[in-house]
Amino acid sequence: MSTTRWIQDAEIKKGALSHDLGIPESKRIPITLLRAIQRADVGTTIHNPTTVGNATIMVTGRLKRRASLALTFKRMCKDNTQQRC
Repeated sequence: MSTTRWIQDAEIKKGALSHDLGIPESKRIPITLLRAIQRADVGTTIHNPTTVGNATIMVTGRLKRRASLALTFKRMCKDNTQQRC
């Protein structure tokens, strides 16, 4: 895998994070929820700070990785100021 094209080469399951959180793909995932998942320890249950999605969420290692990747993509959108972010 080339390090210059890591996003294109990554095996990303579209909609998996939304499905895990109980949020429809048509809605955006709140950044506060992603940050809460990122701060939580694996194996703990967090309460959703927003009104979108499931009220309680069990934090797994895979969920933390997906939330971290989503935050990375959001940061990249702000840096590049692309049209669809």
